[in-house]
Amino acid sequence: MNLKLRPRRLRLTENMRAMVRETQLTVKDFVYPIFVVPGSNVRDEIKSMPDCYHLSVDRVVEIAKQIAALGIPSVEVFGLPEYKDEIGSSAWDMNSPVQRAITAIKREVPELIIVGDVCLCQYTSHGHCGCLVDHYVDNDRTLELLSKVAVSQAEAGADIIAPSDMMDGRIAAIRAALDARHFINVSIMSYAVKYASGFYGPFRDAADSAPQFGDRRQYQMDPANVREALKEVALDLDEGADIIMVKPAMAYLDVVSKVRAEIDRPVAVYNVSGEYAMVKAAAANGWIDERRIVMETLTCMKRAGADVIITYHALDAARWLKD
Repeated sequence: MNLKLRPRRLRLTENMRAMVRETQLTVKDFVYPIFVVPGSNVRDEIKSMPDCYHLSVDRVVEIAKQIAALGIPSVEVFGLPEYKDEIGSSAWDMNSPVQRAITAIKREVPELIIVGDVCLCQYTSHGHCGCLVDHYVDNDRTLELLSKVAVSQAEAGADIIAPSDMMDGRIAAIRAALDARHFINVSIMSYAVKYASGFYGPFRDAADSAPQFGDRRQYQMDPANVREALKEVALDLDEGADIIMVKPAMAYLDVVSKVRAEIDRPVAVYNVSGEYAMVKAAAANGWIDERRIVMETLTCMKRAGADVIITYHALDAARWLKD
């Protein structure tokens, strides 16, 4: 045994461990998702996502100010519309809750980076992410609709557009639409690697976005594939994506690591609703130490290569990082 080398020497105290720590998680890594809904004075807890809320536009600025005060740099805005139809036209209605919330946050908390989620699932009567022809989501017809959503969110004040639909060619279409309207400085964060995952369940409850028939496997990625992920990333970068996302995060850290090794652009992960809900449920039953598990999980995402972490834990994690 060679005891000249004793790795434990560098683990003896918290200050020693902190001094040699390889991965540094900071509050600047976080994006906090919020859900806006029609109505006024609404702040209703989402049953399957404890400590997350449906908020009306008049209550959104309150949470935005809390987010900024904690040092979290960004918020992603999701929403439920006042009406749904076959093509999801409320998604680009400037009077819809998302557009109004983006404008209110940008006016009252201008330092926050606002990410607008671009998809149609919560806006369509059928719950799918695009234009339907029979029971098939028509990729190319959907691109024009997504471009309308992106432009409307940019007009409302979004700094980053984040298409989550998984249609082929949507980054190029959205970039062209934004540039044509002189939004050349609005970035695109592509959900380039979005798997057809069982971890999305609570979000579909929160956003009322479950499909009315079938599922989304015809356009979201097969969880078994990783080479395909690198192909999706390459295509989206070629089309003009500024940031690449992998979603979900926890079960796909191998994919995050491979993407990080391949590209020189920022990499984001989405610590999705099912991942969040499992931690909250286990903690509520006293089975785990919530703080320790959350901080370990987020650190692992950063260690795998994520520059940006979209997480419902952001408010708690920001407070814990200050301790």
